[in-house]
Amino acid sequence: MPLGFVAGVIGSMIGLGGGFVVVPVLTFFGFAPTLAASDSLFAAFSNAVASTVSYARQKRIVYPLGIKLALLSIPGTIIGAYISDGVSPPVFKIMFGMVLISSGVYIYLRRKMESRERNLSKQLMVLVAGASFFAGIISSLFGIGGGTVFVPLMVVAIGLSMKLAAPTSQFILMFAAASGMIVHSILGHPNYYEAGMLSIGSFAGGIIGSKLSTRVNEGKLRIFITLVLGITAAKLVIDALASHF
Repeated sequence: MPLGFVAGVIGSMIGLGGGFVVVPVLTFFGFAPTLAASDSLFAAFSNAVASTVSYARQKRIVYPLGIKLALLSIPGTIIGAYISDGVSPPVFKIMFGMVLISSGVYIYLRRKMESRERNLSKQLMVLVAGASFFAGIISSLFGIGGGTVFVPLMVVAIGLSMKLAAPTSQFILMFAAASGMIVHSILGHPNYYEAGMLSIGSFAGGIIGSKLSTRVNEGKLRIFITLVLGITAAKLVIDALASHF
């Protein structure tokens, strides 16, 4: 439960979901990739629900856009759950390490992202559809939110402000995580007791994180999380390589 709470607070504040905290910790404790990813999705869903409720009260969610991106991501979440069955622990660790590095780069550079005039042309919607599908695969395969794809997409490509992009990302994750949870459950991946404990903590963390998002010193938080992600990614890769020698 404490792990879910910490992940929920951080994930809600930056719009990525807490999976990038939960999954590495579970992996370090020897959880199989499918178990870590599926349990994390339950926490991600709980966190997204809590965050969405809070952000909705703050009127920071762009619903029409969020619904479109969520629906586009669902086919990807189904494929991601099936792919996870065939990924070995070492390969999973290396791949997830790469995801963490990209997440760290995004978090560090997010202040430099600039929104522009909103654009939803037909050409751009093709890019948006492909990116959303890819984000769905990442979300379900690794048990994390697709925020590393959705937030830059909404800010840089579509022209949404960061203040609206992170909350809208949590709204999208609510649907993507639910879809991934269902498929992982059909495949028999999750441990429901562990997933339930993570969900309880993540729900509470999501409420607090969404409230803190307007008060915390984002610069210091950004640097801290970037360092933690970098160290975690290095540890995952080292562990994966060590298992082959």
